[in-house]
Amino acid sequence: MAIWKLHGDGRRIAAGEVVKPDERLIWPFTIGMGMQHVVAMFGATFLVPLLTGFPPATTLFFSAIGTMLFLLITGNRLPSYLGSSFAFIAPIAAATASDGGNMGTALFGVLAAGILLAAVGALVHFVGPGWIEKMMPPVVTGAIVMLIGFNLAPSAWNNVSSAKTTAFITIAAVLLVTVLFKGMIGRLSILIGVVVGYIAAAIQDAAGVLVQVGTNADGSAIMGKQLDFSLVTSPETPWIGFPTFMSPQVDWTVLGLFLPVVLVLMAENIGHIKSVSLMTGKDYNATTGRALLADGVATVLAGFGGGSGTTTYAENIGVMAATKIYSTAVYWVAGGTALVLSMCPKFGALIATIPVGVLGGAGTVLYGMIGLLGARIWVENKVDFGTPVNLMTAAVALIMGIANYTVMFGKASFSGIAMGAIGAIVIYQVMRVIAKWRGTGLEPASPASAPGA
Repeated sequence: MAIWKLHGDGRRIAAGEVVKPDERLIWPFTIGMGMQHVVAMFGATFLVPLLTGFPPATTLFFSAIGTMLFLLITGNRLPSYLGSSFAFIAPIAAATASDGGNMGTALFGVLAAGILLAAVGALVHFVGPGWIEKMMPPVVTGAIVMLIGFNLAPSAWNNVSSAKTTAFITIAAVLLVTVLFKGMIGRLSILIGVVVGYIAAAIQDAAGVLVQVGTNADGSAIMGKQLDFSLVTSPETPWIGFPTFMSPQVDWTVLGLFLPVVLVLMAENIGHIKSVSLMTGKDYNATTGRALLADGVATVLAGFGGGSGTTTYAENIGVMAATKIYSTAVYWVAGGTALVLSMCPKFGALIATIPVGVLGGAGTVLYGMIGLLGARIWVENKVDFGTPVNLMTAAVALIMGIANYTVMFGKASFSGIAMGAIGAIVIYQVMRVIAKWRGTGLEPASPASAPGA
């Protein structure tokens, strides 16, 4: 277990220096940095429960607990914040929709995904991570990440279509903040965009503008205001108290929706470790198994109690890159701060008032960014799509995921993300074996055989 030592005088960081994971600044600075990490993860972590219907305060609670468990399991050596994983949005939405809105079945899927990820982490810890890279080369991981983002496009439109003006104002705010401001303000463009969209919705409510807030049994629209503060003002909503906990409900048919998400969580955790190694100049490859195990345990706890599955957060990597502070002490503060906030039901109720138009606008940007992260994996790893095996793997997997291909095996349903993720792995491995045996498909296609030639 790493013990923090003071970096220099604890008050300043010299040019070219970094605060290492086992170092810290003076506590007032460390606490301030920890709170900044909460702000960085806040928008995305809260967006997941708002889009899926899970209680926001409960998700924040398990995010905080998960972060502290991650630090313990990794021996306090790997700085990371565990926030809500966007990879769970689509399977949660599909599971609740197919079961009449029952959150228990979705929680069982989250729980199962966490168990599998923890098992993979234990295996990696003892045998090493090399087999993961062979099973999931960059062309496969990139395709899986991309299809998860783009599979969510219909969900974004469903929210946008209910309040188009608010949604487009939110999108415009996110885009403008990103290019108008530098540093931390620019990095918080999603959160600021949500605030701007919220204000736009409040102005429309004050002006008497009504939007569609539901649908009647006959298909006609239910019109109303965008903001509802009834839970916030209710005397039954206390200032201090535990968040709402829920229990999973066993339903084996949802496993096909959730287990493929583990592939994404593996890719995200490994990417996080590589990023921290690059930024600190220290090899953290030996912590891969512990990191996967920790994320798995955190996701299991969330599934047991009503939170969304967790993953290491890129937003917080950005904060570390900007500040050069990689102290795990900062993340203990962040976890503690998130835990305190989760114990304020009034705060959770206020977050739940964010209108669907704002969620649709933010989702439009975020889902697209998730999809393009897959393309970034391809670019950074120089994936050659002139090679037919790579080209066909990505092409078929993406269409299966985006078009939401669905196959039934008894009562189990495999659709969208599951079909695309499994398809990417199977297609790549089978085609590569056959191509190597036959001496075909491993070399770039000749210009004469290219489409349109």
